[in-house]
Amino acid sequence: MLDQRSRTAGSATAAGLIIKIAVLAVVAALAVWAALPLIAAEAWWGLALEALVAAVLFYVYLQKRAIQLKYLIPGTLLLLAFQILPVVMTVGTSFTNYGDGHRVDKEQAIEAIVAAGVQPTGGATYLFSVGESSTGELTLLLTDQEDGSTWAGTEEGLTELDGATLDAAGRVTAAPGYTVWTLQDLNERQAELAELAVPTGPESGIKVQGLSAFEGTSTRSYSEACDCITDSATGTVWTADNETGTFLTEDGDAALVGWRVNIGADNYLDVLTDPDIRGPFLGVFTWNIMFAAASVLFTFAIGLGTAMALNKPSMRGTKLYRTFMILPYAMPSFAMLLVWAQMFNRDFGLINELFNLNVNWYGGTWSARAMVIIANTWLGWPYMFLICLGALQALPSDSLEAAKIDGATGVTAFRKITLPLLLIALTPLLISSFAFNFNNFNAIELLSGGNPFTAGDAVGGTDILITYAFRQAFGASSADYGFASAISVFIFLIVATISAFMFRFTRNQEDVYS
Repeated sequence: MLDQRSRTAGSATAAGLIIKIAVLAVVAALAVWAALPLIAAEAWWGLALEALVAAVLFYVYLQKRAIQLKYLIPGTLLLLAFQILPVVMTVGTSFTNYGDGHRVDKEQAIEAIVAAGVQPTGGATYLFSVGESSTGELTLLLTDQEDGSTWAGTEEGLTELDGATLDAAGRVTAAPGYTVWTLQDLNERQAELAELAVPTGPESGIKVQGLSAFEGTSTRSYSEACDCITDSATGTVWTADNETGTFLTEDGDAALVGWRVNIGADNYLDVLTDPDIRGPFLGVFTWNIMFAAASVLFTFAIGLGTAMALNKPSMRGTKLYRTFMILPYAMPSFAMLLVWAQMFNRDFGLINELFNLNVNWYGGTWSARAMVIIANTWLGWPYMFLICLGALQALPSDSLEAAKIDGATGVTAFRKITLPLLLIALTPLLISSFAFNFNNFNAIELLSGGNPFTAGDAVGGTDILITYAFRQAFGASSADYGFASAISVFIFLIVATISAFMFRFTRNQEDVYS
């Protein structure tokens, strides 16, 4: 018996050792794979951090002790990578001017401005199409007419383009990671295209001319002595403003490309002091509170009402009724939101057809807001029904019986006994529901798309803070990641403050009814 146990333990140990070696080999391979681009980019802090993580993993898993760490390390690293690090990066970005016109460092900005003054000198020529990356960065998709190689050109420089699809003439029509402009886009956005120049050297670059692009020499040069760029053809001089990350002329005209700098708390102060930002922000914030509160209130009221109706042991068919009740919750919310969006269509939507209405739900601010709340209530109340039903069944029967003996029945028993006891158990879930709806991006974007929008206004009537931040970063005519990050920090602080207040209120309720 002992020999058999020893052989079993030995085989298990051997198998575990093989698995451990295989896992650590994968870790080492991933570490080497991730280190190569960090070395190429000279990101030494990132390389040091990666080496530290790899060293900790090898130290923990190559010893027999520290059993707890073997279980804690994976979760801790994932928490740092997917929760803590994004928060730190968002906060860091909120103190910068990062966005369109300020995506690169100063050296790359100088190269882009110099490249914008390129004149033809008989260099290489390219067939071009125009695309946008997933982050909205404008890109020239180039085909070298001499050797047929394909390249992606931005204000940061040239990178080789792999997997591109070409037409019969050799022009790029599709490329992984890029959305290629149509002919209509090209006609409507000629001004943006004319401003784009791709640096290829200290005083050379690629610019578009007619139906092709050319590589030439620039009439512009940079001088470290004055920290300025001079155009010899026009005599224009741009001097660096290192506080704003911009090259400016004497008249205050900015060059097309700036660089990323730390601007302190300017993004936060703009929200509080700039009337053009403060007004829309306060309007969005007020509606955001209304939307989240109404979603929680209506779903809780309907969910509790149906739960109380079906919480009667003598009632027949309760299982069937409960099954029907949770159907909206069981369906994919993404698909249901799209269905509801079409149901409110003015011309062929079910709501207008069913009630013989002619309401342009998306055309008016309050009609669109009502539509969003109605649809979100339908999708959310089955969840409240489930948790309320569970909480009702868990209520202490002695308290309810004592209330009946004292003569408290009906509305009085519900108001003074049932509801307070339910709130003690359900308030944390109501708070989490409020936080979820406060950041319910899908409900707004898929139902209304933020509509209605007024002319020249980037803020929609149904936009909440999270969709407002999204439009600042990705949906507007120009991206402002720094400002969008500041809005995200405001969202975090608002939700955290409201949640802390509500949890404190819950503890007070528990003290009263304990």
